[in-house]
Amino acid sequence: MTTESPQVASGVSELFQLLRDGVPRTRAELAKSTGLARSTVAVRVDELMRMGLITPVADAVSTGGRPPSQFAINPAAKVVVAVDIGASHATVAIADLSGTILLEKSGALDIALGPEPVLSWVVDGAHELLESAGRSPRDVAAMGIGVPGPVEHSTGLPVNPPIMPGWDRFDIPGWIAGHLPVPVLVDNDVNVMALGERSVAWPGVDHFLFVKVATGIGAGLIAGGQLQRGAQGTAGDIGHVQLARASAVACRCGNRGCLEALASGPAIARVLREEGIDAQSGDDVVDLVKRGNVDAIQAVRQAGRDIGDVLTTCVSFINPSVIAIGGSMARVGEHLIAGVREVVYTRSTPLATEHLSIVPSVAAEKAGVIGASMLAVEHVLSPESLTTGFLPA
Repeated sequence: MTTESPQVASGVSELFQLLRDGVPRTRAELAKSTGLARSTVAVRVDELMRMGLITPVADAVSTGGRPPSQFAINPAAKVVVAVDIGASHATVAIADLSGTILLEKSGALDIALGPEPVLSWVVDGAHELLESAGRSPRDVAAMGIGVPGPVEHSTGLPVNPPIMPGWDRFDIPGWIAGHLPVPVLVDNDVNVMALGERSVAWPGVDHFLFVKVATGIGAGLIAGGQLQRGAQGTAGDIGHVQLARASAVACRCGNRGCLEALASGPAIARVLREEGIDAQSGDDVVDLVKRGNVDAIQAVRQAGRDIGDVLTTCVSFINPSVIAIGGSMARVGEHLIAGVREVVYTRSTPLATEHLSIVPSVAAEKAGVIGASMLAVEHVLSPESLTTGFLPA
């Protein structure tokens, strides 16, 4: 993007935000919506076309004379790289500016290998996908990454992540930029999953809670239509809320009685082992439930009740319209959610639950990578990025 006055750049951004919804508009319609003169709109439309961010589409219906031209966002103008890193797997994808996934690659990858081996896999995968898509690294506008640990969002640095040895304060954006020079946005995986789930299934819901139940337990909170990270990026860390009935159970965070130590996949497996049932992991628990093992079903149902205990407080504080349950343990089906509903609907106030939906994730295992693409797209197309000329030419 060429250097322009702040007023011109800001005006171009304002016009573009109207066109981001994908609805084609004529210059006259844009002038009416913005209150700007048609000549001013024409200049800004030309600039957005020069940048490749909008494109002419089929002409509008004419009321006499030459049909007026319409313009809409051009999703193919740039691409973003979306990355979902889990404890034992990773997915890297290429998406367009609408957040649509074009190509992706997944594989088993142990996060305990450390940042450089894991991020090398990510960068190599991104280059491979770009080549397959016929795109150049110059076409990449940004990268969004979700990681399974606390993240200081302003810097993108993981902070004391329990299951990410060697990652504490590692400069993920800086390391990536040395291999693929683009802006890199890093966030906790459950925040990213909340963005992905909302974009897929609940785009019109402004008060939304996504709960991930897997090796750990966490929540991503959207309030007023915006992702809420809190002062240090730890909003939604419900896995380490203490439950009275588990006061003696040790948690990997160093405390006792945490929800995660009672209701995560490994915790449920531990409960079953104590009952003499061979369950070494959350995957084993899912297997047992799917085979109809009554003890496993009851243990999962109780885990749902424990999660519901904490979510009842969340409902009182933030009053969401939707709570979506995802993560690997959501594969047990309705048994987990039934336990959550049992407690939340019983203990919350009628007004708070009158229109509250507690549902399984629709995006499922795709929530993370879709959310990572939205994290990058929202950054690239934000008024701040366009106003400062941040978008690569």
